Amino acid sequence: MNRAGLWVRSRWLRVALFLSVMGPGIITGNIDNDANGIATYSIAGASFGYRLLWTLFLSTISLAVVQEMVARMGAVTGKGLADLIRERFRVRLTVVAMLIFTVADWGNTVGNFAGMAGAAEIFGISRYVVVPVAAVFVWMVVVRGSYRLVERIFFGALLIYLTYAASAVLAKPPWGEVLRATFTPSFQLDAPYLAMVIGVVGTTITPWMQFYQQASVVDKGIRAEDLGSVRVDTYLGMITTNLIAGFIIVACGATLYVHGITISDAKDAALALVPLAGRYAAGLFAVGLLNASLASVAIIPLSTAYTLCEAFGWEAGLDRSIREAPAFFGVFSVQMAAAALVILIPGIPLIPVMFLSQMMNGILLPILLIITLILANDRRIMGSFKNSLPLNIIAGLTVAAMILLTLLLLIMTIRTAV
Repeated sequence: MNRAGLWVRSRWLRVALFLSVMGPGIITGNIDNDANGIATYSIAGASFGYRLLWTLFLSTISLAVVQEMVARMGAVTGKGLADLIRERFRVRLTVVAMLIFTVADWGNTVGNFAGMAGAAEIFGISRYVVVPVAAVFVWMVVVRGSYRLVERIFFGALLIYLTYAASAVLAKPPWGEVLRATFTPSFQLDAPYLAMVIGVVGTTITPWMQFYQQASVVDKGIRAEDLGSVRVDTYLGMITTNLIAGFIIVACGATLYVHGITISDAKDAALALVPLAGRYAAGLFAVGLLNASLASVAIIPLSTAYTLCEAFGWEAGLDRSIREAPAFFGVFSVQMAAAALVILIPGIPLIPVMFLSQMMNGILLPILLIITLILANDRRIMGSFKNSLPLNIIAGLTVAAMILLTLLLLIMTIRTAV
């Protein structure tokens, strides 16, 4: 075989290797655009137009750095993040962290069921129909399926996120202005703007993402020799998730902001788009919300199940049966069912639940980021794959910024509630 033939063969081998590894990063990143995130981005676009797009550009770097560390730890150690925390730190810290994490994930799942109900009601479907049907469908796929089947279904769901790109295009925004806002930071020293900046950045990185991606890397059997492909998968996932977030802001900025329409959630955004951008744009926006909610009510409880099982040494994995991993599937089932039942209670106020979830995430995230940095720099755990000095500088600055923003968000959330 000549040199050109060898080069082509080598290239296709690299592509095949990447396709075999691809999944944990792309799925984790894009599922981060759940109903709660979509609501935040919709409100940001409706309230401030394109002026917050620059935060997505900067937060993409932060997100990529943090998620690369956990993906690398999973590939090198073959252990999940909770497993490493239990081994490296005291059991008491692990138990407290798991309690906070479980409550926060439950609140996130409630928010996604609420988003699903809102999207379904736009199409005239009652929440008392869509929520139970969706919960049973997701349970059957996860409990009765395999890792490969679940991953393929999520890949299919990710394609539907493109509906937000279509909504943005149909809204006909001034793309030159959009590009300038993306790469040119703008500041306003007023509480609503600062709160929205903190909200947008805080939405891009949450504890469940770190636990889930590392657990997914381990469950898929990815090893240290695959690190090149793991990094590509991670970076691609983090870039695409914020691109979709940007399209949501653009769609709402080009329509709702221009006409001075205020909204309180993603359902309001979809309904308000009808007279402004047309029923196709509104319908695509609602379909995207329904899809994002459905995917998230599977992934976030799975993150809880992986994490608790790792922390306490129980068997876990999508390729295991209920008999082999009863705790894993039990935690998943209880977490999802408890969240779905809340949405089915007539007249129950969801704001306190969402506040509790946001507060728990705010408490856990700074601690988790510091722990992740410690683990990624521990030579006994990572060997030669520990963080390099340049990566530590970037990661340290990223962690410091995220801690500051998260603490500010927590303070502002508590002040608002009080």
